[in-house]
Amino acid sequence: MPYVSDLLGKPVADLDGERLGTLQDIVASAFGEMPHPRVVAIQVKRARGTLLVPYTDVVVLIAPAIPLTRRLADIVPYQPQERDLFLVRDVLDKQIIDTDGVRVVRVNDLELARVDGHVYVANVDIGGLGLLRRLGWAKAAQRVAGRLGRPLPAGIISWDDVELLPGGQPMRLKVPGQALAELHPADLAEIISDLSRSESDRVLASLDVQTVADTLEEVEPDFQASLVESMSDERVADVLEEMAPDEAADLLAELPEQRSQDLLNLMESDEAEDVRKLLAYPEDSAGGIMTTEYVAVGPDLSTEEVMSHLRQNAEEAETIFYIYVTNSTNCLVGVFSLRDLVLALPGTLVSEFMERRTVTVNVADSQDAVAQAISKYNLLAVPVVDDEQHMHGIVTADDALDKIIPTAWKRRLPRLYR
Repeated sequence: MPYVSDLLGKPVADLDGERLGTLQDIVASAFGEMPHPRVVAIQVKRARGTLLVPYTDVVVLIAPAIPLTRRLADIVPYQPQERDLFLVRDVLDKQIIDTDGVRVVRVNDLELARVDGHVYVANVDIGGLGLLRRLGWAKAAQRVAGRLGRPLPAGIISWDDVELLPGGQPMRLKVPGQALAELHPADLAEIISDLSRSESDRVLASLDVQTVADTLEEVEPDFQASLVESMSDERVADVLEEMAPDEAADLLAELPEQRSQDLLNLMESDEAEDVRKLLAYPEDSAGGIMTTEYVAVGPDLSTEEVMSHLRQNAEEAETIFYIYVTNSTNCLVGVFSLRDLVLALPGTLVSEFMERRTVTVNVADSQDAVAQAISKYNLLAVPVVDDEQHMHGIVTADDALDKIIPTAWKRRLPRLYR
């Protein structure tokens, strides 16, 4: 398969054999559902300026010299379209996102393929061999590597797995970010951390609000604040509404006080009230790191009634591994797990199988105390109560360990409680 670097600088001649100049760039465009862009024109460098020649006027592209089917006077210059990519100008040496390997990589070369009379961009070369090829050293390097018994690895990824960074000139993609939206938020967060500020802004702008919220929850609050710095207040407020209240509170705490208040005023009243409650507690206290999204039921409900309640309300909870039992004054009186619920006989009341000896932490307890309780009792979450045992929220294991375990280690912990 030929590479773009192999074709650059090749002479281009018209029907009469008159040399017009040399190949400077190749224009490709997406068509229909085909994921690989098809070559639609070539850019010829001439003594004075450049000429875009439609690919339909090219006899053969992959050749030592590129002949055309028309005389120079008969060539109607190609008019670039919105979805066109100039492969050298727009793609070579640019950072792209490998959505299969989940990483940010640099394009060193592009591999072309001829199918049914058309030429397509088949693969992206991100390896050192691509750089050597552009310098004209690839064959020599491969010979030396072969003699040493260490063949050079080919860093090739399919164009199918590539996502061009959206929004900036001269890249013009009509529907960017489709593959990105399908990535796990943790993978997206890792990719964004490798991008420049302007690039990360463009990526986030191409994603829907829910995906942005999920992604921001995977990074530290100070990084969250930098990512939303250039977003409009209306979009940030929408994102905050989709985030867990504790995560939203952490983000708002990192923003200037006036902007934080403005954003709270733009949020829906229910979501804003939860966040304001969390912001009222010291940042490193149980109240400051808890979430108000949990599932609580009364002790007089039956197993069937609890299941119905879960189906209607559990989607908004941080975790449903534990279900908390509260009385009419919202005092915590017990807890049970999903396992307890599944094993209970039909018709059994919650009060008959719940655990009455409940481990709790106080809203004023330190984060260290919360982490110790979770570790000592091997919990995935712990309820947060006040001095009168009124329940205010829960602290999940990852939030309790957030400032105790280094971030690099924490990301490797399995999130079994979700």
